[in-house]
Amino acid sequence: MAYLWMIGAFIYYFHWEKNSHFDPDHPPILQSYPPVSIVVPCHNEGREIADTIEFLLQQQYPDFEIIAVNDGSQDNTLDILLELAAKHPQLRVINLEQNQGKAVALRTGALFSNNEYLICIDGDALLAPHATTWIMQHLLSGPRVAAVTGNPRIRTRSTLLGKIQVGEFSAIIGLIKRAQRVYGRIFTVSGVVAGFRKSALHRVGYWSTDIVTDDIDISWKLQLDHWDIRFEPNALCWILMPETLRGLWRQRLRWAQGGAEVLFRYSKPLAIWRSRRMWGIYVEYLTSVFWSFTMIMILILWTLGWFFELPDELTIPTLIPSWGGVLLGATCLLQFAVSLIIDSRYEKGITKTYYWMIWYPLIYWLINVLTTVCGLIKALIKKRNTRATWVSPDRGLR
Repeated sequence: MAYLWMIGAFIYYFHWEKNSHFDPDHPPILQSYPPVSIVVPCHNEGREIADTIEFLLQQQYPDFEIIAVNDGSQDNTLDILLELAAKHPQLRVINLEQNQGKAVALRTGALFSNNEYLICIDGDALLAPHATTWIMQHLLSGPRVAAVTGNPRIRTRSTLLGKIQVGEFSAIIGLIKRAQRVYGRIFTVSGVVAGFRKSALHRVGYWSTDIVTDDIDISWKLQLDHWDIRFEPNALCWILMPETLRGLWRQRLRWAQGGAEVLFRYSKPLAIWRSRRMWGIYVEYLTSVFWSFTMIMILILWTLGWFFELPDELTIPTLIPSWGGVLLGATCLLQFAVSLIIDSRYEKGITKTYYWMIWYPLIYWLINVLTTVCGLIKALIKKRNTRATWVSPDRGLR
């Protein structure tokens, strides 16, 4: 899979990025600039929301409104939003008295918006000044483009986990999105920054309120309805991520559970021939799940070998990598090198994080294996049609 992603990323880079004379600070000139609604769902964002809104007000786009949806915050988020709205007429505030979940907040903002084009970002994210123009370039390029996922960059990098995530978002998320864009379908838009065509959202019923990962759900809904999703690396958005093992575990468990819920919900529509362009990412996801369960079985057999005499074909003598493990580790480092070189166009000095990537397989592969298995089990036992409300995440050390 890593080599497939690298080949796809190279194709994307040489076709769309290498010879482009544009960069994040110098976007292309559009033939028209239709009005845009920027929707910001908020839950307990009192510490960050002022910075988020101030950055949005600096968008270098001629016509936009900001709709902040306060979803039952228990801190001072609403007070800050109302104070900002009194100063800035571009900002409208919608207050939901109780925590309804991010999907409901997004749907509410979309329905209250005045415009056909939406950009949705998280309440603790900082959107680059020209990101709206970069996203709109795709939405205006054809009537079948329903969504555009931006390029999240990590702000929190004061710990080892934070530094590793800088490389992860480049090598894993950015590289994979480039490759998936080449073979036609993207597993998910970025939940922290994405643009949408409202008529496409309306056609598929907006975000599902009972799936914990609204971004994966809406991506599959749109693509199964034969809409197109694009990736725009110049649409930068600076985000906060967990920097503790507990926070990282909770985040990855939610991602894994949401992926499994989408897998179960849309397995039947995927079986028909008209959905064949989705088969690639479906097989890709199933492969990762199979790999995770295989690794769990290996760990179980290795542990049992310490206490019981197992048949030779079930005996795992050691977990120390052999030549295959060395090849896998070298492939991982090669993947990071390729992606960091490509992404150095968008973030200066990012290649310095390569030094920390040696720890990625040890920490993140183990966490991803465990969360994939636990997330699948949680998705299986979850009651159907249960509202997916949100809990304030770990936003790192700042």
